[in-house]
Amino acid sequence: MAESNTERRFDYAQAFSRNIGWVTGAEQEALRNKCVAIAGAGGVGGVHLLTLARMGVGAFHLADFDTFDIPNFNRQAGAFMSTLGQPKVDVMARMARDINPEVKIRTFPQGVNQGNLRDFLQGADVYVDGLDFFAFEARKQTYAMCEALGVPATCAAPLGMSVAGLNFVPGGMSFEEYFGWGDLPELDMAIRFLVGLAPTALHRSYLVPGGINLAERRGASTSMACQLCSGVAATQAIKMMLKRGKLLAAPHGFQYDAYRDKFVHTWRPGGNRHPLNWLAIQLAKRKFSAMLAEQSK
Repeated sequence: MAESNTERRFDYAQAFSRNIGWVTGAEQEALRNKCVAIAGAGGVGGVHLLTLARMGVGAFHLADFDTFDIPNFNRQAGAFMSTLGQPKVDVMARMARDINPEVKIRTFPQGVNQGNLRDFLQGADVYVDGLDFFAFEARKQTYAMCEALGVPATCAAPLGMSVAGLNFVPGGMSFEEYFGWGDLPELDMAIRFLVGLAPTALHRSYLVPGGINLAERRGASTSMACQLCSGVAATQAIKMMLKRGKLLAAPHGFQYDAYRDKFVHTWRPGGNRHPLNWLAIQLAKRKFSAMLAEQSK
């Protein structure tokens, strides 16, 4: 007679045996002893967690202050009618433990802030950025702490039906050096972030008018892009943790657009100070200033 689900015991080696062949047995065991810090448990952060949990990563620090709501349904892995109003960190931690009952998860239900960032990143082998696009101050502080503690970081951003990726490694170009946020106003940070993430803007040609509302800090997002991001971010994180394969770090970046079937590898020495990025920023400022004026009518 077949065992019932309640009678079967979890077995780490068996659960992640199908990873072997892409990683070695020794590398799988190494992942079992690694810790990933993820800020944000929504559209990208939640699926990052589940993807890395299915790779057998043994520990996570997960931060998010939000609860699930109906507008999350189009893209967020933990958004269901059954989870409405529940804290995202609790739902996603529960889902990860349902994959690997042995996984160690520390939750930070207040999100990341100046008071807990050191604790959030302490002991992490890599930081995976799952913050909302508009979380400028939290993102700025988190990357600064990554730099201070020597924690490598990866960011895979969902743009349209594409993913734009950037890595930041100890001793390499920092987040601030690349994006040049300083103490700029939010609109300027948003533009610099968007241009820096995807200098060639493969997604721009099919954006429907009204898809971005900076005044309301709202942008269109798709499940396809979030899924693409999880594959990219998890792969970059694994390369960092296992120290395996070639890693492109800032000022190198890349974007793959599944809608247009195009991939670009970008290299912007100086980051947003590069002439091409600087020009794109000036053009975008004009466009978004006009957009804000129209949206405020």
